[in-house]
Amino acid sequence: MDFAYVQVFYPPKPRFRLGQLAAHVVVALIALVVIGGATRVMEAGLACPDWPLCYGSFLPGKQMNLQVFLEWFHRLDAFFVGVVLITQFAFSLYWAKSLPKWLPWTYGFLTLLVAFQGFLGALTVLQLLPSLVVIAHLAVALTLVAIMSGVTQQLLSPGKSIFPFWLRSFGFLSLFSVIAQSLLGSRVATSWSAHRCLDFGDSCNLLGLHRTSAIPVSLLVILFVIVSSFQRKIFLNQWPYFLTIIFLIISQIFLGVFSIQLGMSEPSLIIGHQLIACLLVAVISALNFKGRGIGDSSRSLFITQSTLETCHG
Repeated sequence: MDFAYVQVFYPPKPRFRLGQLAAHVVVALIALVVIGGATRVMEAGLACPDWPLCYGSFLPGKQMNLQVFLEWFHRLDAFFVGVVLITQFAFSLYWAKSLPKWLPWTYGFLTLLVAFQGFLGALTVLQLLPSLVVIAHLAVALTLVAIMSGVTQQLLSPGKSIFPFWLRSFGFLSLFSVIAQSLLGSRVATSWSAHRCLDFGDSCNLLGLHRTSAIPVSLLVILFVIVSSFQRKIFLNQWPYFLTIIFLIISQIFLGVFSIQLGMSEPSLIIGHQLIACLLVAVISALNFKGRGIGDSSRSLFITQSTLETCHG
């Protein structure tokens, strides 16, 4: 009779629960960015003229239309994210003894970042959508997505990074380049450069820069995937991430091309373009922060395997 012992590592219950909650927050943050993009595309950024309420009430019934709904729901999602992050911060302090020391500090920073995001959101409305404030608003949102995605992976897959240091640095370079490209796209959108260029042949430099810089950014991300795939063990375990990144890059290119070809007249393509960018940030960040599943707070379980079929009495 042959026996084998398999050691399985899993995070303790508080860490696992916080990891599950963090994964839901990542989804809420991505939705927040996409709804914010839809709000801008539908020219609904000032649909609610006051802040934080909308027409002086929590739920504007009489004034409700598509534009008001987008702005109202965007604020509601932001409020939800803020409450959940504060809750996670409180739990990280309560369970501090069984959690990594960096976690309460990280949640504290994220809570402050969300508060700053709320300030930028208020400034966006009260200052009538200034371009630089809108870009800063998106920059903080993408930073939240990247950090929260990384925190989720470190909670659910703790331990040393799956990548060697040089490859992880390559991954972070890809992540920062995608964020920078997204912010450049936001500058194009908030300055109406694309519409002015396509309609009047004016302000084409900014649109041209965004289109040109998309090439090296895409190649950089694809090169990161290819180089990572040469690490056989990493590729066998993480191939869904790599395929997802390639799919997102290809989709992003097609959405960008079609949006320009249609004269930026199809809102769904523009919103999808921002969604893909946000998903790229989340997936690349998750891959960079993913651990090997063995951490100081992980517990181990030995499972006995036998070549004989288990008999049931």
